[in-house]
Amino acid sequence: MNIDTLIELASKKGSKEKIIQYNNFKRIGIMGGTFDPIHIGHLVIAEEIRNEFKLDKIIFIPAGNPPHKDNKKITPAKHRYIMTLLATISNPYFEVSAIEVERKGVTYTIDTIKTLREICSNDIEIYFITGADSILELHTWKNVKELLKLCNFIAATRPGFEMINLKKKIQEMNDKYGANIYTTIVTALQISSTDIRTRIKEGRTVKYLLPEMVEKYIHKNNLYR
Repeated sequence: MNIDTLIELASKKGSKEKIIQYNNFKRIGIMGGTFDPIHIGHLVIAEEIRNEFKLDKIIFIPAGNPPHKDNKKITPAKHRYIMTLLATISNPYFEVSAIEVERKGVTYTIDTIKTLREICSNDIEIYFITGADSILELHTWKNVKELLKLCNFIAATRPGFEMINLKKKIQEMNDKYGANIYTTIVTALQISSTDIRTRIKEGRTVKYLLPEMVEKYIHKNNLYR
């Protein structure tokens, strides 16, 4: 099957109308990020957390115009969305939403979660998956009080990560906002999107760092050169 056929199939799998079907589930995870590009590390984290927390689905949401990034340095949303579709197509528990890439202006997590809450039934538990470093900065996020009432958080940590400050922050957010923040240790893979972009620019191999179809898409569209 060639990459164009896979893109067509993946686009159908990632149709945002499928979010409505999530009302059949009880627990869904949200995996946000620029995914520039998405790589094996993202997929491993999502699958391990899905299994540990018994989530019915993981929804990957590529960022549109995130407030913490220089938009001039981010690959166009269309490419990042398609790469995410290609990376997740083989896992029936993974879905991709264009909810942020289709939104105009700066995209904030609170707006995304509120939109999902409007679409999904009230009894669905939403778990927002992020890194432990992000939890330490959670108090700076837009409308954090409202956000923590609308969804739970899962902080993914690496083996050997210093937990003292993280535990203090979680306790602080719990005391102040009644937050539900869980922690989990995931497999440590030393893979980063930044390193992958650098490798491609320098002509070095990225094989096995990201899904094969994502690698083919990158080369076909001459990304990161």
